[in-house]
Amino acid sequence: MALAVTSSSSSTAISKGIQNGSFRLLSDRPKPRTHGLNYSQRRFSVKALHAESKRNDSIVPLAATIVAHEGAEVVEKVEVEVEEQNFEQLAKELENASPLEVMDKALEKFGNDIAIAFSGAEDVALIEYAHLTGRPFRVFSLDTGRLNPETYQFFDTVEKHYGIRIEYMFPDAVEVQALVRSKGLFSFYEDGHQECCRVRKVRPLRRALKGLRAWITGQRKDQSPGTRSEIPVVQVDPVFEGMDGGIGSLVKWNPVANVQGQDIWKFLRAMDVPVNTLHSQGYISIGCEPCTRPVLPGQHEREGRWWWEDAKAKECGLHKGNIKEENVDGNGNGAVHANGTAIVPDIFNTQNLVTLNRTGIENLARLEDRKEPWIVVLYAPWCQFCQAMEASYVELAEKLAGSGVKVGKFRADGDQKEYAQRELQLGSFPTILFFPKHSSRPIKYPSENRDVDSLMAFVNALR
Repeated sequence: MALAVTSSSSSTAISKGIQNGSFRLLSDRPKPRTHGLNYSQRRFSVKALHAESKRNDSIVPLAATIVAHEGAEVVEKVEVEVEEQNFEQLAKELENASPLEVMDKALEKFGNDIAIAFSGAEDVALIEYAHLTGRPFRVFSLDTGRLNPETYQFFDTVEKHYGIRIEYMFPDAVEVQALVRSKGLFSFYEDGHQECCRVRKVRPLRRALKGLRAWITGQRKDQSPGTRSEIPVVQVDPVFEGMDGGIGSLVKWNPVANVQGQDIWKFLRAMDVPVNTLHSQGYISIGCEPCTRPVLPGQHEREGRWWWEDAKAKECGLHKGNIKEENVDGNGNGAVHANGTAIVPDIFNTQNLVTLNRTGIENLARLEDRKEPWIVVLYAPWCQFCQAMEASYVELAEKLAGSGVKVGKFRADGDQKEYAQRELQLGSFPTILFFPKHSSRPIKYPSENRDVDSLMAFVNALR
């Protein structure tokens, strides 16, 4: 479904559609890039830009993000009681709605009590959608103190492009000081990223949300198959609390939940929206500088985050509610069988590929004089990085069919993980091994470039 809006710079209706992120420029609302909006005609209004804040220790409630005339005053307050709203039903009604329609509904319902969470990546699309609605909107961002210089420059570009002021939230200086003094600047490389993220991101976000009744995120289902595949376009936030306090006091909107990443980029290009220059350097998912790197062909976009950790549920804590608590094994692998393996469909399914069980992989590893070489992937079907390379590995199996090189797979999670770590060089999923014809010890594929050409070059160099 597309929503009608208008450009204030033209009296002619413009109609343009983009799949999954579609919109139509018609004639019911102006498209502002200036400070000339008259909000007195809205169903709600906003306070003066410099009105005194009534909310302590939260987002500045009247950020300059709201593009309004100086002296604008409150003429009506939007009252939304979260507990009275049937947001599950609303999510069903909006399941096939365009991001623009979802954004418009969110801003209409919550007025000045909702804000867009902006990370400085392709979620700038949210700001463009909000801008297209013609409604006033607020934007906040978490400045962890460790962002890339390009991200800070991008924040400035976005503010100037839309004529807004982003509401920045900062970590508590005393908490950061204590963490760094006790563990050093890069402790997350040794004991995981959760503690640092909790201090620099989660707690500032919690403070920010206490000043709101709803927030808007750029989560998409395709970003992280392991944790985001079921997110709805709107939901009662399962983790954080809003200004009224208590679970159920905050609504979370995900307008682009059903949009593919490639369609987000089509939208950004079509609308000539500025983007973070890191994207042109191979970065897709962008976070703090020490914990973000470019991804290679065949890698999932989230593999550029916290790459030194096992590929499970890569969430920093901002969207912890995506990770189901029930039926989770000790490694966070999701719903599990009694033997500890995840209940998810298997992957790498093709007649050209041999499925190895524990006995099969043990026999293969013991052979010193094999009839033919093997390439085997150690995988877990719930791992989003294994899922991301599935097409490449299946194509590799097809290309090697009849070549004298066997292609196999061994599921190495659950009960098999300890063995794979001890005997098969498993570090994280996926791990790819080449078993030469005349050597018992397998050779581990050293690269994270998992496209079919790179994998074929590895095989050809060793067989």
